Amino acid sequence: MAKITEFLDPKDLSRLAHHQVLARRVVEGFCSGLHRSPHKGFSVEFKQHRAYTPGDEIRRIDWKVFAKTDRFYVREYEEETNLRCHLLLDASGSMSYGGEDENGISKLAYGSRLAACLANLCLRQTDSVGLTTFDSAVRAVVPPRGGASHTRQIIDLLSATVAGDETDLGKVFHEIAPQLKKRGMVVIISDCFGDIPSILKGLAHFNHAKHDVVVFQIWHPDELEFPFRSWTRFDCLENAGLRHTVDPVHLREAYMQNLREYREELLKGCHKHRVQLFPMTTNEPYAEGLASFLAARGKAGMPIHL
Repeated sequence: MAKITEFLDPKDLSRLAHHQVLARRVVEGFCSGLHRSPHKGFSVEFKQHRAYTPGDEIRRIDWKVFAKTDRFYVREYEEETNLRCHLLLDASGSMSYGGEDENGISKLAYGSRLAACLANLCLRQTDSVGLTTFDSAVRAVVPPRGGASHTRQIIDLLSATVAGDETDLGKVFHEIAPQLKKRGMVVIISDCFGDIPSILKGLAHFNHAKHDVVVFQIWHPDELEFPFRSWTRFDCLENAGLRHTVDPVHLREAYMQNLREYREELLKGCHKHRVQLFPMTTNEPYAEGLASFLAARGKAGMPIHL
């Protein structure tokens, strides 16, 4: 079992203590909370019982069930919290880049810590949060829930997640979108490598369902700067048999041009579909980047500078 401190540094949590994860669009949740709801006067409906776990609120224990079974069970409701936040973490092969660097961190490890921190923030403000990991298909799901004990489930899945094979973001987004029955917040953590038109169609699927969509695009500095100067062997992280040894000096100009065009196309497409794109690099403390994002998001009408 992973230690929570492996993913949640107390110093980082302290830095983010005064920030909130706010939805920009109307979401379906409890009316009295932080986020606007499309409903008026709806009730909180009982859903099911589940076994009590340390961290659950005592007031949720069903004492009548305890009297019959001599075991603690808590009541769960269909709408317990203000917002349902769905964290989607890309665990494809390309996300493993950077993990072999001395004192470095892979994009997947960086994204996992970012996901853990976002989950903690949502749960702290009494929202519910879920986690889905994927590569070419959905790999694992922790459904959205609230309560302090839910942090443990999120951390356990993050700890068990390793980089997989190829990915198809558009296909996966189309697979996930119909499963999100009520509008909420969708946070995608990915390097967004793939066919841009396909990715944008997948993001549009979330937008059409009225979700508030945020994409944290994770970069390794090498991918943005292409610092290679001598003959280098490049291995494809999503296809073990694909590798090339080349002189990077002759490739750098074309690479940087393709990179600019790729980023511009993705940014324009995200703006078109009302998706907020926020790039982060693995040499940037994730808590600092996240604090900047949340501070800007909390100011009405303030754009995020890319």
